[in-house]
Amino acid sequence: MKKIGLTGGIGSGKSTVAAIFKTLGIPVFDADSVAKQIMETDATVIAAVTAQFGENAYINGKLSTAYIANIVFNDAYQLELLNGITHPATIRAFEHWALQQQAPYVIKEAALLFEAGSAAGLDAIIGVTAPNALRIQRVMHRDNISRDMVLQRMDKQISELIKMRLCDYIITNDEQQLLIPQVLKLDEILKGIVVG
Repeated sequence: MKKIGLTGGIGSGKSTVAAIFKTLGIPVFDADSVAKQIMETDATVIAAVTAQFGENAYINGKLSTAYIANIVFNDAYQLELLNGITHPATIRAFEHWALQQQAPYVIKEAALLFEAGSAAGLDAIIGVTAPNALRIQRVMHRDNISRDMVLQRMDKQISELIKMRLCDYIITNDEQQLLIPQVLKLDEILKGIVVG
């Protein structure tokens, strides 16, 4: 079974692309959601997060995402520490999950696929790209945050240009090109129906 990465900068639309793959019956591992679950259920991770970020990291057993985000999006070192706690556990969870799947390929959706070092071991990587102005607009609307806050988050990811150069396949989500035909073509390539 092939293991395929799916990544893109914040606001690129990778979750929309992942949803299309799901409708085609392809199992999708949402690494960002799983990482949050791990941060609330894995005792070792909870202890490490609490030790690093203090008791305010959790409120009634739930991760205080606003508190953590305020720290890590303002301090690259703290973000690196958080990633060092969560990424190894998330990578292990993906490997365990992938073994249980019965599809020609699986998708690992992750915003920080390259930044986290979790691209290793994947057979190919799909990048989802969109113009910066559109990405900023999407995230402002989705998360109800300011333009400056979006830019701050974008600064924590490697540049879109570099990220796309590292990918094997590119899906353009610029609201000009249709997404579904792009995904269908990739699905055929990944299943070996057509040559890429």
